Amino acid sequence: MIFFHREVNENQPRYQRHGCLRSCLITFMVYLLICGLCGWLFEDMFENPTTTLEPNSIYRLRLEGTLQEQAPEDNPFLDMMSEIPGYEQQTILGLTDIIDNIRLAKTNDNIKGIYLDGGQLMMGTASAKAIRDALIDFKTSGKWVIAYAQQYGQANYYLASVADQLYVNPVGSISWHGLSAQKMYYTRLLEKIGVEMQIVKVGSFKSAVEPFFMTHMSDADRQQTEKYVSGLWSELRRGVSESRHISEADLDALADRYMDLQPQEEYIQSHMADGLVYTEDMDSIFRAWTGTKDFHMVSHTDMVNVPRTKAGVKDEVAVIIAEGNITDTQGEGIVGKKMVKLIGKIRKNEHVKAVVLRVNSGGGSADASEQIWHAMTTLQQQGIPVVVSMGDYAASGGYYISCEADYIFAQPNTLTGSIGIFGTIPNFSKIRDKAGIDVDAVSTHEHSGLEANMIYRGMNPSERALMQTMVERGYDLFTSRCAQGRHMTQQEIKRIGEGRVWLGTDAVALGLVDCLGNMDDAIVKAADLAGIESYTIQTYPEKKSFLDEMIQALDDSTEEEKIIARIRTFVSRPRIMAQMPEVTIE
Repeated sequence: MIFFHREVNENQPRYQRHGCLRSCLITFMVYLLICGLCGWLFEDMFENPTTTLEPNSIYRLRLEGTLQEQAPEDNPFLDMMSEIPGYEQQTILGLTDIIDNIRLAKTNDNIKGIYLDGGQLMMGTASAKAIRDALIDFKTSGKWVIAYAQQYGQANYYLASVADQLYVNPVGSISWHGLSAQKMYYTRLLEKIGVEMQIVKVGSFKSAVEPFFMTHMSDADRQQTEKYVSGLWSELRRGVSESRHISEADLDALADRYMDLQPQEEYIQSHMADGLVYTEDMDSIFRAWTGTKDFHMVSHTDMVNVPRTKAGVKDEVAVIIAEGNITDTQGEGIVGKKMVKLIGKIRKNEHVKAVVLRVNSGGGSADASEQIWHAMTTLQQQGIPVVVSMGDYAASGGYYISCEADYIFAQPNTLTGSIGIFGTIPNFSKIRDKAGIDVDAVSTHEHSGLEANMIYRGMNPSERALMQTMVERGYDLFTSRCAQGRHMTQQEIKRIGEGRVWLGTDAVALGLVDCLGNMDDAIVKAADLAGIESYTIQTYPEKKSFLDEMIQALDDSTEEEKIIARIRTFVSRPRIMAQMPEVTIE
């Protein structure tokens, strides 16, 4: 936004100063008018067209880019921006859109099959399973799925293995090598720059803070990580085994050979793929499967623009997307203040009869999590049932905002639990000493200026005790919320808490989750609890505008800058956090 600024001289005559203010006000009003006109013109120019499906159509789903729960609005400028030297177009697909498109393709007679094109979509394994399950359901209609890629990522191959025929480029590759969980530790870097992270936490498995005071995994963290990584691999291996008719023992043997680097002929011999073909050869395959040369490829965006209406249906199941880190008042992801306001708006909507909270979050601010928890319970107190659908993650603060739901679904490979909290305060005393900066103060009480003292000179024993007591109170509140929501005792919650991360399958056995299932299952359950049979599904919040996404797309931070930003974020985050450890699984 452009701001107009002009200094006002107090020695000017009053009428001159008033004229200056009037001029600025008029200029600003004209600016707003121009912005409004431009917005109206853009909305008219770039309004999404309605798609009409023709006979013998194939839904082409390009598995490239990044998967989020909800995609932004289509950006009409992306094609123009792609001409800028050095600009790489970032494709973002929405899981909700993909599932909805597959559901539509199943019932629309003009769609003959689905083409899974490509294999480098960045996504979690639970999201891959959600799409995979939707494709399995799609095939019950008697329609087919064909997959092709030059390179298949491991999760993408798991997804694509459900296809009736799976092809790979003659010089392409299929990733199949098992899973590795990697964590980055910043302790030595912080030592070099003279920063000590002062940590207080509850939970022997609460390892989110370990990267800032250790150089390797603790025994407890290694134990839980080995458990959930092996569970994630079991799900990938089981799914591929069922679809490709390869024994799990043989799939483990193939992973040991690191199939990414094996000759392409090995993919055929091992039955991982059905053929080696070039892109231009796929047309003949589609002609054979459709029985005509006059087939039509329908893009993912075009499928999204196929009208979906239920005339006369007023009852609504609201799906609230809660994705990303939980913050208090600003930032990307789940912003507590905005989420509470959104929930309040939904609560006042007389057409909303049930709510599905879709959670894909590793947690964040404990205070924001509490505020969201309270907003959700207020919703339930008005008689609106709430069902949670867990995605790739619903851990720590992500579990906090879920625990009070009337019913909770998770995928087998959802990472959840991590019931524990921690507090952090950086100690900059070494940097201060090196810079030659001295700090002095006058205080009225023993702990006046507490946080400044802990930052500039480090915690003393009494200050650490105060922090530890506050963290333990937070953990007591967290576990009491979970106990209340799950109808368990607080001691039972604490036994399975301690910050430990659990797989969805384990969470069901422990009582943290009610049932394994996807978002469709959650929507059906929510409608059943509300006693409604005919309803529309409305997703909240609204999609991000293409302008917001365009600004975000211009962020070309290097990996080093991202690491520094991660440290900066950790140092400046709220005092009390409910967050699971950051881990890269590949």
